[in-house]
Amino acid sequence: MRTPVPPADGAEPPRARPSVASSAKAGAGAPTVAQSALATALDDPSAPPPPTIGARKRRRFDVHRNNAAHARIEALRASFPASEKLVGEAFFTALARAFAETEQPTSPLMFEYGGGFPAFIAGFPPAATVPYLADVAQLEWLRLCAYHAADAAPASLADLAALGAEALPTAELTPHPALGLLTSRHPVRAIRAAVMGAGDPGGVDMAKPESIAVTRPALRVDDHLLPPGAAAFLVAIERGLGFGTATGIAAKTPGFDLAATLETVFAIGAIAAVASGPPAAPPEGTDHPCSSSASTTPSST
Repeated sequence: MRTPVPPADGAEPPRARPSVASSAKAGAGAPTVAQSALATALDDPSAPPPPTIGARKRRRFDVHRNNAAHARIEALRASFPASEKLVGEAFFTALARAFAETEQPTSPLMFEYGGGFPAFIAGFPPAATVPYLADVAQLEWLRLCAYHAADAAPASLADLAALGAEALPTAELTPHPALGLLTSRHPVRAIRAAVMGAGDPGGVDMAKPESIAVTRPALRVDDHLLPPGAAAFLVAIERGLGFGTATGIAAKTPGFDLAATLETVFAIGAIAAVASGPPAAPPEGTDHPCSSSASTTPSST
């Protein structure tokens, strides 16, 4: 299998380390009552140790529970580096700890932990002073999703043209498995680039909303600004709507240009297949827990 470029600029991707609690849950067969009680106590720092943990083993148990919480916090730190840079290590650690206390891993692979983190940030009162933080975190999550998505060769605009004008209204487009979408009131792509050293912090227009597509058509994860209406077009395609219907939805966006939209979405590798009949079956592996697209905040673009 090919090795894609890591999602964070110049950084190694998060390692697939199992969590302590998830490993306890992921054993062969159904867990025993004692195993379930142990996993629950590891997940909840306010819960008492299970009855099988006597006084002599309490200190050892506390160490394991601290390790479980630490593993989650470090997994979030690895997946959301730009978010941490925006608020600082101390605030991010407190934020990650609060999230870790409310959401447990569902997989022993810790790079899959954190899908709910952006939404948690949006509802975390102390983070309200950084209104774009949740959307920056969502962009980072989509980049991680794209990194781990299934490989697929992107379709080209020539493939769409080959269907013929008569077939276009009912044509079906299949989104690339790495595609992620984010529409925000904030310039989150520019903010992320600036804090990660790939952009000019002084050149960020904080009043400019952005619609972003994250893709990995080959070996490199990248994010792209979309022209007006392109996000609405791609959301419609992801929902399984046909070309004509998706175009009609996107046309409601002021400034929508079909030619510019098609040129963009095919150039960035957002489409995996085109067909005149039902949508092509998605490549194997697109049910990966990271496979998702999202809009964290509404925008008219």
